[in-house]
Amino acid sequence: METIKNAANYVSETVQGSGATASKEANKNVAKDSNADISTRFQAAGDAISDKADEQQHNRKADVHNQAAKH
Repeated sequence: METIKNAANYVSETVQGSGATASKEANKNVAKDSNADISTRFQAAGDAISDKADEQQHNRKADVHNQAAKH
């Protein structure tokens, strides 16, 4: 039963990590957009940094759950 729980958590963290990756990339594009206001670009850059941290956190958790599901 614990293996199933770890597998489900792995999938959940992987999906959340993918969402953070997509958000990060979108924010990076806004930050690079020379047609956007500077405040918008600055906010998007900060959000991209936050998304990167979320992405890494979810990927680490996914790895832990994946390893636990294997044992």
